[in-house]
Amino acid sequence: MHLIQAGFQILRHRAIQSADEKVLFLIFISTIPGVIGGVLLEPYFENELSDPSFTAITLYITATLLIGSEWYTGAAPGNKTMQDMTLWDSVFIGIAQAVAIIPGVSRSGSTISAGLVRSLNRESAARFSFLMATPIILGAGVKQLLDVLMGEQVKLDGGVLAVGFISSVVVGYAAIAFLLNFVRRQKLYVFAAYCILFATLSLVGIGIRDGF
Repeated sequence: MHLIQAGFQILRHRAIQSADEKVLFLIFISTIPGVIGGVLLEPYFENELSDPSFTAITLYITATLLIGSEWYTGAAPGNKTMQDMTLWDSVFIGIAQAVAIIPGVSRSGSTISAGLVRSLNRESAARFSFLMATPIILGAGVKQLLDVLMGEQVKLDGGVLAVGFISSVVVGYAAIAFLLNFVRRQKLYVFAAYCILFATLSLVGIGIRDGF
């Protein structure tokens, strides 16, 4: 809500005058690399690199990013809040989000790791990761809805759409609340271990399927 109000204030004053307005501006800047990467590269990754084995391998990249960020911060974790961020912090985290266009690379994992590397405290890194994803997720959802509406004739049940939307909001909010609480208190090694385990099991399963 504060950021929405900040957006109206920016439009009204044509200037950035408060901490919330600064955060909103940085979120906008951080989305630019992801938007450019999505428009230029996402069709390529979807068509050429959607093989399950490739996705499994890139999960190791996610694990490496998570472990690397924890090792980098080490015994001196960052203490910067979102209000302390610089323009280059937002660009750096935005590039990390663009990298997550690659199938198997976790968007939240890469952006939270980038935030930690840029000396954000754990909660701020997780919050900024969520906030910067919101416009891209909404944009992707609108695009997919338009693709459905402009494609073959499909009968859409308003009740079904409403239930689906409400369910996604509730589940998404619960997942975000869990993630923020977890990252605030725990290291990212648990997520890294999950990525490694899932990637390894996937490659083993693919190998068994293909007779190797």
